[in-house]
Amino acid sequence: MALSLEETILILDRTPRIVRMWLEGFPSELMDADEGPGTFSPRDVVAHLVQGEEDDWMPRLRLILEHGEERPFEVFHREGFRERYRGQVTSELLDRFDMLRGQNLLALRSLKLDDAALALRGTHPDLGTVTVLELLATWVVHDLEHLGQIARVLAKHHAGDVGPWRAYLPILDR
Repeated sequence: MALSLEETILILDRTPRIVRMWLEGFPSELMDADEGPGTFSPRDVVAHLVQGEEDDWMPRLRLILEHGEERPFEVFHREGFRERYRGQVTSELLDRFDMLRGQNLLALRSLKLDDAALALRGTHPDLGTVTVLELLATWVVHDLEHLGQIARVLAKHHAGDVGPWRAYLPILDR
């Protein structure tokens, strides 16, 4: 299915509100829970999403629009948020994510990307040639991936209390 820019913006616009609705006011025990080594807690997810707004999606889109394949993307250090946002409370991260996403979507709308722009290509440091369309679709799926991750962590926090209903809750085994 071809990417709809309107649908893309709808999903991207809702993510900060969904994350805030789920996480605002939760105790540290839940905010710092994860799925094991090498995984993100809900607080980590928010910080990672903030980092993506600052360093990934729009900077890469602008790079493609301005330089095409000539200039490769900067490497995105997916764990870079750990140092950058150390000590920030969740409410500050949620506010920052909401503000940055709003600015980025305003900028995205202002570009008025057409089919020719969606076909423009850039160079990813690991994946090679990518298009604007692929970048935007990945931005959406990346949001949805992390929403799913938050849902899994929150569900697993209650896994010990569901008793025999666990058989009906496959999210607990993912």
